[in-house]
Amino acid sequence: MKYAYYPGCSLHSTASDYQQSIDSVFQRLSIELEEIADWTCCGASAAHVSDPLLPLVLPVKDLLKAEKMGLEVVAPCAACYNRMRQANHKLRENAQLRQKVNQILQADYRAQVKVRHISDVVVNEYGLEAIARLRQHDLQGMKVVCYYGCLAARPQKIVAFDDAVYPSYLDRLIRTLGGEPIEWPFKTECCGGSFSVSKKEVVLKLTHDLLDMAQNLGAEAMVVDCPLCQFNLDFRQEEVEKQYRVRYALPVFYFTQLLGICLGLRGEALGLKKLNVDPFALLERKNLQF
Repeated sequence: MKYAYYPGCSLHSTASDYQQSIDSVFQRLSIELEEIADWTCCGASAAHVSDPLLPLVLPVKDLLKAEKMGLEVVAPCAACYNRMRQANHKLRENAQLRQKVNQILQADYRAQVKVRHISDVVVNEYGLEAIARLRQHDLQGMKVVCYYGCLAARPQKIVAFDDAVYPSYLDRLIRTLGGEPIEWPFKTECCGGSFSVSKKEVVLKLTHDLLDMAQNLGAEAMVVDCPLCQFNLDFRQEEVEKQYRVRYALPVFYFTQLLGICLGLRGEALGLKKLNVDPFALLERKNLQF
């Protein structure tokens, strides 16, 4: 299995631990990722509110490079995934718009490059049965809430690869790894990722609501597959605790980190030390600190 890999801006900066865990896990799964050469920002999340063509031109510029590679594209960031899928959809549906974008890029892009979310590739393409055969450790019944966010689910007809209202692919993965996924109603509620800079008070309120619900349901950890969501839930957790006078100390893992642990990879290969909320006490209780 081989894919053209689009890391997006976050994976080379604030989400470098996500990148580290992806590299380690995909090597163990023998899935080859070839990074798109000289990729540029996809425009999330400001381009689409500033100009009608920019959020199309930017992702298509990268998709043209992937087209030359002859490979499907894998995106680990839900915002990047959403932008690329939306660009493909709009250009397929609107020939005039496609012509404008091609004129700007001096290209002939026909919007045929397939874009996959990284979780879709792991869970649905590689498969849970194959993962179960490789598993060396299990999560020892760890109670986990799986948070999907909104960008990999909506708009449903364009981006969703699971049930858009109540997805289950991360829950199924956690169960395969020996954890206990907790049913909860906030699976696809927004964490406020787009307002991280402009309206921090909104982000803190939304993040508080998610963390509070998770804690009330007895979660020991959260798992995500979006770097924007992880940043809000992990990095801003301390700030939320101060503002609302609560205490969560709830580790927020990337799904690749928990998967890597169960595949026998060591913590330094998964970027666990970069998590803002210390995960090691929990891992030690589950006999998973090695």
